[in-house]
Amino acid sequence: MKKPQQNTLKKTVNTFFAIAVFLSFISIIAFKASGNEDEEDFLIPGRGYSVDYYESYGEPKIRASVTGDTEFERGEEADIQIKIANSGTIEGFKRLYANQKNIPDSREESIALAEMEAEKNCTTARGIKANLTSGSDYIEIESTTSLQTVDKLETGHMQTLKFTILIDSTAPGGEYELKLPVTYEFQKNALTETSDVINLGITNPEYTREYSTKNITLPIKISIKKEPVFKISDVSGSLTQGSANIVNITYTNTGEATAEDAEVRFVAMKPLSTRNTILRLGTISQGESRVASLEISVDPEALVKNYSIDSEIKYIDDDGETRLSDNMKVDVPVEQAESKISKILIIGILLALSLIYMILKMLRNRKNVGEDDSGDEND
Repeated sequence: MKKPQQNTLKKTVNTFFAIAVFLSFISIIAFKASGNEDEEDFLIPGRGYSVDYYESYGEPKIRASVTGDTEFERGEEADIQIKIANSGTIEGFKRLYANQKNIPDSREESIALAEMEAEKNCTTARGIKANLTSGSDYIEIESTTSLQTVDKLETGHMQTLKFTILIDSTAPGGEYELKLPVTYEFQKNALTETSDVINLGITNPEYTREYSTKNITLPIKISIKKEPVFKISDVSGSLTQGSANIVNITYTNTGEATAEDAEVRFVAMKPLSTRNTILRLGTISQGESRVASLEISVDPEALVKNYSIDSEIKYIDDDGETRLSDNMKVDVPVEQAESKISKILIIGILLALSLIYMILKMLRNRKNVGEDDSGDEND
């Protein structure tokens, strides 16, 4: 009576095993189908399942250069386009002493030559990551654009990457060097898979590809335009309520270029006013200074405090273009005017003192005359 039960159990186990094998086979096929075309060797067989006929000598050679204008201006936010090019070359191939069993020599030589063709992919860069960096406090790389990627770059091809840079308004003119660290992979070796890989569940076996990762840093040279830069180095003179006075403002060119035909324009707000709003400064070379003498009138009702007058310099640069400097504020203090009552009082006191002095002097003279007359009578 137990024998039928044993047969049933045996059938159940066999059925379960068959289903497990079938599901395993389906999962292998599905996993392979989900991979991309460049990764047909998703399951990397060991060296026991492959043979190496050729070794190639070559790899990608990545270069970088800026396309377009490499000169930028202070305070500018600009896109910089960097072209990366692959000029990798194959220096040669080395035939290795390898063979497969049970394959005719003519057939195996054809397989070896096919592997040599596969080895030519060694000059293709894959999974490129380029991250532009700046070592200068005056240049910032916009974080959202600092990392750029390229899936594949074959030899003889190029790709343009776009980054955004921000240049500080106080950046000195001259040459700057940015850094472009680049990471990529390339095929180091291609091995021909033997028929034994079918036992691993791999269909259509071809090659096992081995990859290496390389890190390089490329220099990116740019420049910031040399321009005149002006600052107020001295202000002399004083202002008082209800009066007009001369204030001398010294402008110094701290930049790297000469300003031709420079003139300064002033904008004053009440309670200050100026007779001349534009004063000529002439040519100002690097490191030179010019003084603008500005007559400023102050309203009698002006508060006693510091006031600012806006000024900017218009000039012609080295390219013959008319430019305007940044706005510069001229700080001038307004002092309290002397009271008219105080002046009248002082004048009155001085007049009174003078009058008293004259009266006393006159009385003294009369006394001296009287004494002289009485002396003569006694004689």
